[in-house]
Amino acid sequence: MTNTASDTLAVVVEREMPFPSEKIWRALTQPHLVQEWLMKNDFVPALAHRFELRGDWGTVQCQVLEIEPNKTLAYTWAAMGLDSVVTWTLTATAGGTLVRMEQSGFRQDQQQAYQGAKFGWQQMFGKLEAVLAKLD
Repeated sequence: MTNTASDTLAVVVEREMPFPSEKIWRALTQPHLVQEWLMKNDFVPALAHRFELRGDWGTVQCQVLEIEPNKTLAYTWAAMGLDSVVTWTLTATAGGTLVRMEQSGFRQDQQQAYQGAKFGWQQMFGKLEAVLAKLD
């Protein structure tokens, strides 16, 4: 059986943040900042770079799929049987930047991972905003 887009679920979180996209981009791509709001990592903002996110519960294997500075960042997110893709999109608004995160690829039988991601990304967005608020 082949997976089609309709067979999988996606978590989408969108939030307008009162910061320029360049500042948000730094928080999404600089390892020491990523660690503050997401997890420990060995991220490098380079196409095809493989990296790990390390949490208390285990590691996530990732690879950069797309990178367009201050606009788009996409990487694979593979952990505990989940093979997904996380895509960040930054769009300038009158009040700052619309930050959109989509994690796609949850199978129908991965409800626990899907529900966990829905909850988790909301938490991470809060942490991301806190990191941005104290960045110069």
